[in-house]
Amino acid sequence: MQVARGGIVEAYDENQQEEQTAVAVCYHRIEELEAHGVNRNDIAKLKSSGFNTIESVAHATLRKLLEVKGISEQKAQKIKETIKANEIVKIGFQTATSRLTAMKDVIFISTGSRDLDVLLGGGIETGSLTEIFGEFRTGKTQLCHTLCVTAQRTLDQGGAEGRVIYVDTEGTFRPQKLVAIAERFQMNPEEVLDNVICARAHNSEQQLELLQDAAALMADSRYALLVVDSATALYRTDYSGRGELSERQMHLAQFLRQLTRLAEEFGIAVVITNQVVANPDGMSFAKDATKPIGGNIIAHASTTRLKLKKGRGDNRVCMIYDSPTLPESECGFSLGPAGVEDAKE
Repeated sequence: MQVARGGIVEAYDENQQEEQTAVAVCYHRIEELEAHGVNRNDIAKLKSSGFNTIESVAHATLRKLLEVKGISEQKAQKIKETIKANEIVKIGFQTATSRLTAMKDVIFISTGSRDLDVLLGGGIETGSLTEIFGEFRTGKTQLCHTLCVTAQRTLDQGGAEGRVIYVDTEGTFRPQKLVAIAERFQMNPEEVLDNVICARAHNSEQQLELLQDAAALMADSRYALLVVDSATALYRTDYSGRGELSERQMHLAQFLRQLTRLAEEFGIAVVITNQVVANPDGMSFAKDATKPIGGNIIAHASTTRLKLKKGRGDNRVCMIYDSPTLPESECGFSLGPAGVEDAKE
């Protein structure tokens, strides 16, 4: 069955919609506010404006809530006070012990390569934003396709037992690739395809709007991964020259902030790919005189940054470019007909 929701086309089996998962839900649906005395009509107004969870309301500024038609300043303050008084969402200080306990529940999604998983401390981390950048043909899209399949596997198989949302900005999403990867892991290709929800973004504004549709989907079902391939391609064409640089960076910052909010709110892994540009400040004789685009905006937004480089034949190299927990290191992997694999000798 196909369902069009905003710009996202969703394909799913109705019998699987209520399928239970072992992964705990880390958010509260906004409808739960009714049990705490919030008017049902006000809840509907908030939901229609993209506030699908109580967390999204709690973390929003008062100015943002006032943009919702029919929500006055008095109502907005009352709703925020209700959330705080009932301790629905944890806001404020907490001990490092509590943080450590929460970190133990973080799930890591396998990349398809054992060596790459070891390098990343288990795989792609959920609840945070991972940036993958590199030249063309370094395996960025291949890795994204592989993650679309491995994210659906069980926890003991290196998966996250969830569905996937894929935002394609370059027209490189290939369902047939998912079929080959699914067969490699002995999974049902039809079920794998049904669990991947894809959308094609044609401009940077639409790219941002799709995140609102994605949030609505995540509030209704268990999702484990959100892929944006690539996060910066449309910004390079929609904004040109130094005269529009400031506006571009501001819009890009809003997009990245929304991605970070989704990662934290729903506990999903957010993976974005990024392009590179020649570094005019680099030395011409340097082995790699390229740098990722987006500047400090994307550098600060990304929790983990991975740099992919070409190797010999089908082999590629992944280097940890920046991470708060992982040391700078690198390892090899290979690109095959069925996605990312261990490096070939």
